[in-house]
Amino acid sequence: MSRELRNLAIIAHVDHGKTTLVDAMFRQSGLFRDNQQIETCAMDYNDLERERGITILAKCTSFVWNNTKLNIIDTPGHADFGGEVERILSMVDGVLLLVDASEGPMPQTKFVLNKALALGLRPIVVINKIDKPDARVNEVVDEIFDLFVALGASEEQLDFPIIYASGRNGWAVKNQDDERKDLAPLFEMIINHINSPEIDESAPFQMLVTMLDYDQYLGRVLTGKILKGAASINNSVHAIRENGGIVERARLTKLLSFEGLKRIPIEHAECGDIIAIAGLQIATVADTIASTEVLTPIKAIPIDPPTLSMVFSINDSPLNGQDGKKLTSRMIWDRLQKEAEGNISISVKRSDEQDSFEVAGRGELQLGVLIETMRREGFELSISRPHVLYKTDEATGQRLEPIEELYIDLDDEFTGVIVEKITLRKGSMVDMRPSGVGKTRLKFLIPTRGLIGYHSEFLTDTRGTGIMNRSFSGYEPHKGPIEGRTKGVLVSNSPGNAVPYALFFLEERGTLFVHPGDPVYEGMIIGEHNKNNELDVNPTKTKQLTNMRASGKDDNIKLSPPRAISLEQALSYIQDDELVEVTPKAIRLRKRYLDPITRKRMSRLT
Repeated sequence: MSRELRNLAIIAHVDHGKTTLVDAMFRQSGLFRDNQQIETCAMDYNDLERERGITILAKCTSFVWNNTKLNIIDTPGHADFGGEVERILSMVDGVLLLVDASEGPMPQTKFVLNKALALGLRPIVVINKIDKPDARVNEVVDEIFDLFVALGASEEQLDFPIIYASGRNGWAVKNQDDERKDLAPLFEMIINHINSPEIDESAPFQMLVTMLDYDQYLGRVLTGKILKGAASINNSVHAIRENGGIVERARLTKLLSFEGLKRIPIEHAECGDIIAIAGLQIATVADTIASTEVLTPIKAIPIDPPTLSMVFSINDSPLNGQDGKKLTSRMIWDRLQKEAEGNISISVKRSDEQDSFEVAGRGELQLGVLIETMRREGFELSISRPHVLYKTDEATGQRLEPIEELYIDLDDEFTGVIVEKITLRKGSMVDMRPSGVGKTRLKFLIPTRGLIGYHSEFLTDTRGTGIMNRSFSGYEPHKGPIEGRTKGVLVSNSPGNAVPYALFFLEERGTLFVHPGDPVYEGMIIGEHNKNNELDVNPTKTKQLTNMRASGKDDNIKLSPPRAISLEQALSYIQDDELVEVTPKAIRLRKRYLDPITRKRMSRLT
């Protein structure tokens, strides 16, 4: 086959337009027929990705332009999914760094660019959305250059080419005054600036596994780039772990190449190709698949460690088993093991408590996506409050905690209240500058635990207009205690269904979380108390009927709509003695110990 090949990744911050640009590249490469109906954001085919409007899983695709095959990997833009980005950078020979012409470089831009520069990759900078009314193209270019310098880019990397584009409208230009008609200037820049893969065909076959997913027909599918040699159907191979141990021997029964959004079977693949292999049962991400004479594994890129953990346990509430079919600890453990196998930024271990498991990841969003995926698969779970993972300084014995770099864009009028709130959460301001049109950009360094549960409060304080982005910065000495939730909760003391009559009188006590008719049980949290203490209430209490008190008058009761709580909000709202009950149809808050006597006894022990 022709060696006119380019392997590249598109990296950018959330909502800077990666997936939309890839859509346009698909269309203009001739991958689709002119009359073919294609959904927008075709690369985001996962239901959660479409609902949330973000890329969660890295995906490989391929198309041909002017006889050159382009393997392009669309990467996640959120820092919680940074493990996906770090893995795929080892497969590519260049990157497109996509930056919004208005927002400029953001935390994820810095995070991924640092990884790419460390690998010696030479980025092509694409200034996207330059047709926006608030675009500030020249300032953004200067900010990108400053960022390259701050990250220690080499002179060769600092001499980066720039393309100006509008992914949504499908055009790119080398100079802002050029005619805006198609993406040809971008394709030409990719071919001229990014090197073709280094070829070493004389060596035995070697491939580093960077992605693992499951196909309903093929089973486990391992994806990676052939770094040496070539692969053919029926070749004998083995899988080597990073420690040099051989974990599996097999034959290459299925080789797959990428064509558009599909994987197609092939008979032979050469050095530099990105391929997928089916048929291996044990090999996983970071393992080396190689010919049997190769005994030394390829060194994998180290992955940043998890910073947050939660405890997943069986759902032992009185309502368990009514919605889901996957209830046992064995089922939960097997599913978590499967997740950790393919997602190396997540770690799973058994907890000290019975039927529970500690799951560690990069952040609330990453773990929240895992929980949401499991509930859609039919699992019922109980989830604990997130906790940060501490480290100890070996030299001083000092306790260290993870620190986040926090960027906030908001209207000027909200600056004071946000600075005050972040300061209370032990954040320290690093930078404050106007970003135009009555807006300000703030930069803080803040402990990871200071951000747990803050996002919904932030949206309230900024009336839904503020934008908050974060990225892992490093570990620093413990910053001291942070005040938690300031209000108590209303806890049901009776099982049954919530009654309008009872809820009407409970509204004056606080904000309710349940609708009339919702099932409740003893120990379930049904609302937020106006005061800072916990209050046991009876949401199932009905009116005592007499000749003078008819039940029909209940029809006149008018209740305020209860507060709807999403999964992420629930996880950040609960305290250490509370859990989130997750089922395919419901998200409920509850006390860890449902019996009030046990609850009081355990509170004295803590």
